[in-house]
Amino acid sequence: MGSPAVELGFAEEAVDAWRLRREQFPSKVGGRPAWLGESGLPGPSELRCGVCGQPCAFLLQLYAPLPDRPDAFHRGLFLFACRQPACYRPAGPAPGSLRVFRNQLPRKNDIYSFEPPPEEPAPEEVPGAILQLKCGAKLCKVCGCLGPKVCSKCHKACYCSKDHQVRDWKAGHKVSCAKSDQMDVAIPDHKFLFPEYEIVIEPEEIEPSSVGDLDNNKDLTCADSTQEAVESLDENLLEAMAKHETEEDKIFQKFKERTSLEPEQIIRYCRDKEGPIWISGGNIPLETDIPNCACGAKRVFEFQVMPQLLNHLKVDSLGESIDWGTVAIYTCTDNCNLGNQYTEEFIWKQDISSSV
Repeated sequence: MGSPAVELGFAEEAVDAWRLRREQFPSKVGGRPAWLGESGLPGPSELRCGVCGQPCAFLLQLYAPLPDRPDAFHRGLFLFACRQPACYRPAGPAPGSLRVFRNQLPRKNDIYSFEPPPEEPAPEEVPGAILQLKCGAKLCKVCGCLGPKVCSKCHKACYCSKDHQVRDWKAGHKVSCAKSDQMDVAIPDHKFLFPEYEIVIEPEEIEPSSVGDLDNNKDLTCADSTQEAVESLDENLLEAMAKHETEEDKIFQKFKERTSLEPEQIIRYCRDKEGPIWISGGNIPLETDIPNCACGAKRVFEFQVMPQLLNHLKVDSLGESIDWGTVAIYTCTDNCNLGNQYTEEFIWKQDISSSV
């Protein structure tokens, strides 16, 4: 990532599960996080929803190295999301229902080979979830995040919270706890993780003629429909029609035209370049709305999550559902390196306007 003006991400079924292992430096949606560094992982308190207090689930990660920064030869962005639909009602600065963390490593480090990862799985590749890092840190059996809590009976299963311990107990640990030989054979479906996909990155290709055709077709359609209806409309309605195309409509139309060539895109990446494309004219942040990094440097836009991702997450329900118009992520312009820790960055959530 990093050379074209805009790069697009698409969700694809992971044919080879080993490609989503951390040693492959994947970009992916759902499942458990493929942690980059092992130092300073965000703890349970940092991964709790700021609205309801429940543990957030891993949503996606992007491998986004910075070629001109030796200390960020490997660099990842990790996004987490609450599973409770009601927590997505507020727009603007994500109030903790969405959390994002940045981590980076130099090429020479204590975890990965100096050489690029192999193009085939290792012979000793073991299927299943990785619940312990090379440094010895234990991960939660349910979500794959840091698991400081241990089952008091078997002293083997680890969890990030009491919530996930209870969830695992109900999902089968109540039975397997007494049978140590079955502990790591299979992990049940806890109905917590988002579906897992590989994110495939491609440069955005804009065809001016195609965008122009969209404008022309729109104008022709509007002209035809207006002409047909003119005779049946009184003067007040005609005036209302003339004023209908507000700034809100123009912004939404621009969003539709820009995404129409690749409607399946779930990610738009353009660090410190073009900026996000907004879906609505309301709730667009000012520069003063984006807080500085903890190091004191300003933050810049890096990527946005598109509404198309929601179709892959299987979160629709008859009642309220997890929803957003677009989610914009801003990161430290200096890409500070606070001891290879996971540094929390800033998220701005914009919803779809009711008028579009």
